[in-house]
Amino acid sequence: MRCPFCQSDDTKVLDTRLIDDGSQVRRRRECTACNERYSTREVVDLNPPKLVKSDNSRESFSEDKLRSGLLKSLEKRPVTTAQVETAIQHIRHKLMIQSEREVPASKLGQWVMQELKALDEVAYIRFASVYRQFQDVEAFRLEIDKLMSKNGKN
Repeated sequence: MRCPFCQSDDTKVLDTRLIDDGSQVRRRRECTACNERYSTREVVDLNPPKLVKSDNSRESFSEDKLRSGLLKSLEKRPVTTAQVETAIQHIRHKLMIQSEREVPASKLGQWVMQELKALDEVAYIRFASVYRQFQDVEAFRLEIDKLMSKNGKN
């Protein structure tokens, strides 16, 4: 690891700890040339499968795009940032454990809808309306009726 202060390649590790439920390693380092201390974080670098869109084009998974879609659906809803990050971790985990190198984007959309349904029903309906391309009020009503009957509110 190169020192960010003097660019020396000679550093030593002072302390190592697991963080974020063991998914990251935090190392406290000291440069042997300038004696400055700094922290680094290490994460496993896995390549998620490619997403196959409905037009058969392939696209790399983008956590930023996923986060953006979730946040749009959850705008002005009582859901914390920690809950959103947990949902993203669940979706990313499902994607990473797939044995295939390509996953239909529709499967990713289903996972997003499952997470949103658990987080906030209004956000779920918002996402579903765009994802399933609702054309009229009847499509909204049918989806809300399904949601209400599953929750025993009907």
